[in-house]
Amino acid sequence: MKISEKIKSAIVNLISWLFILLFTYAAITKVLDFQNFKQQLGQSPLLSSFAEQIAWAVPSIELLIVVFLVLPKFRYAALVSSFALMLMFTAYIYIILNHSVFVPCSCGGILEKMNWQEHLIFNIGFVFLALIGIWLQPTPYITIKKKLILVSSSAVTSISIVVVLFLISENIHSYHNKFVRRLSSAPVTKIKDYNLKLRSYYFAGADDGQVYLGNTTSQLLMTVVDTALNKTTIQNITLDKIDLPFRSLTIKVKAPYFYIYDGMVPCIFRGKTSDWKAKLYKSGSEYFSFAEPIDSTSMAVRVQKRGSGESVLGKVDLLSNEKTVLNHNLLQKQIDGLFDTDGSLMYSNGINRIIYLYAYRNQFIVASPQLNIDFRGNTIDTIAHSNIELVDLEKRGERKFAKKPLLVNKDAAVYGNVLFINSNIPGRYESLEMWKLASIVDSYNISSNSYLESFYVYDVDKQKLRDIIVHGDKLYALVGNHLISYKLQPIITANYKKQSRS
Repeated sequence: MKISEKIKSAIVNLISWLFILLFTYAAITKVLDFQNFKQQLGQSPLLSSFAEQIAWAVPSIELLIVVFLVLPKFRYAALVSSFALMLMFTAYIYIILNHSVFVPCSCGGILEKMNWQEHLIFNIGFVFLALIGIWLQPTPYITIKKKLILVSSSAVTSISIVVVLFLISENIHSYHNKFVRRLSSAPVTKIKDYNLKLRSYYFAGADDGQVYLGNTTSQLLMTVVDTALNKTTIQNITLDKIDLPFRSLTIKVKAPYFYIYDGMVPCIFRGKTSDWKAKLYKSGSEYFSFAEPIDSTSMAVRVQKRGSGESVLGKVDLLSNEKTVLNHNLLQKQIDGLFDTDGSLMYSNGINRIIYLYAYRNQFIVASPQLNIDFRGNTIDTIAHSNIELVDLEKRGERKFAKKPLLVNKDAAVYGNVLFINSNIPGRYESLEMWKLASIVDSYNISSNSYLESFYVYDVDKQKLRDIIVHGDKLYALVGNHLISYKLQPIITANYKKQSRS
């Protein structure tokens, strides 16, 4: 059936006005909430490296197309431009859903109520509207064949631009370290929140059935919580030697054993979780500030070098009378070798490796149990040098921070070959308002030395995340006086299955 010119004109006018309304609203929304729009672009795996430029370009192009749609003389060119722009948006969403390593949060504005699949369908609908408008728009000097060629070339160009941006952006993100976090829609889901009533708990360990909590105020009490966070039992720990000048006991659980140490004495006890009775295995060796079980008879430690007080990583054999084995080259001094090398000491059963994360710089160390270094990895932030200033209080014989230092990595946990870091540094385009409501956790694949994904752990009663531990697909967080369990999604746990180190 042949459509009259009057009906064709009415259809084209309707389509043009739909695009005018869409682009006007979209452009004005972006401009009025420009910082948020730029931040959303900054979260995109395709556009993060070009967020600044694209944030200005998109609303400008949308408004320019609106002007051309209003003017009959330029309407055909405007409809082709509308088709190309909507196809670019559609290709972007398709790549996000099918080829991106993560799916960022959805857009705001007119589409804020849509998920990505609904957004894709919406865009495809407008692509077809643009095609109908192009086909029906009177063009005396453009044949049907030329229209087909123009539409085809516009489609190829639009999709190619998005693909190239994706490839370039991923390359820049991976190799040029622009510190733009990947925040997908749901890498973790909250399971349960358990009120512990006190803030003095810390994680001593976790296994398939229990989470073990030490207490800084009751140092010989072990609180055992089942992984469903339903049942709690209290265990009293007994030591076979109690006449030591303890200052601060710390408990580590690696079932079926548990360990108690006080590096300022120094001493290390070991016992079994079946009776919670500990025997003194090591005493009078080097002073240490951290100890982490490697196996039933050895522990990785961070030792304070006599005289200088500089930190050194070492290994203690609980069944041997030999001195602590040290590797003076693992920790790298930047300022004083003590404050600047502060951090978190961890051990991963899954890859049989010691991991040390610096607190004031963007680096972690991966080493074998024999203290041979594998590599020095970097976190996504750009702070390579410790930003600290120290002052010596000569009368007291103390050295302290002259001002509050820039803390980069607050806390960390490891499971298998995935490292989880509670970062203290906001990334580019991240909302500082969000940082007031939550803490950020970044995850890294140790085997490939690559950044994976980030997610928020929300505050409870205005209290921030204090400690984390991971076992299997569960992440446990201490937030204020609350113990919260989260389920890690395959976007993270799939990395557990990748190659491990022997």
